[in-house]
Amino acid sequence: MSKKIKSATEPTGLSPKQAYEMVRSEPRTVFVDIRSSMEFLFVGHPTGSVHVPWIDEPDWEVNPDFVTDIRKLILGGAVQDGPGQNVPIILICRSGVRSREAGKALIEAGLKNVYHVDEGFEGDRDDEHHRSVLGGWRFHGLPWEQC
Repeated sequence: MSKKIKSATEPTGLSPKQAYEMVRSEPRTVFVDIRSSMEFLFVGHPTGSVHVPWIDEPDWEVNPDFVTDIRKLILGGAVQDGPGQNVPIILICRSGVRSREAGKALIEAGLKNVYHVDEGFEGDRDDEHHRSVLGGWRFHGLPWEQC
C-alpha cells in the first residue's frame, strides 16, 4: 500500500499500518496524538505517541500554541531548517479529520514531512454508530494503551 499523494498544503495520508511501520523504521519520527486530553486518557492512545491537543477542553477551541508545542518536540523548538528539516511528524486523531486540519497548520507554519493517519485511532462510525469496527489504529490491532 502506498502513501496517499498530498498537495503542497495537505499532510500526506497514511493508513494506520503505514504509520506504525514508519514509527518503527524511522526512530526520529515524532508521533503525536492530537485528540483532547479526555480522549487520550480514557479512550486510549497509540503506544509511544506524544500528546499535544489540537482542540481541548474546556473551551474546545484550537490550541493557539499547537505549532510551537510541536516545534518544541523537534530540535528544542528550533524552526525546521538544517538537520531537523526531514524529521517526520505523524499526527493522529479519532477519525482523520482533525489530524488533517492540524497538519495543514503545521505545513502553513513551514514544517515539512507532515503526515496524518487517515483512519485515525477509532475510525469512522458504522451504521449502528460504533467506532473501531470499520477502521482505525485499534481496529487494525496495533499497539495501544489506556490510562
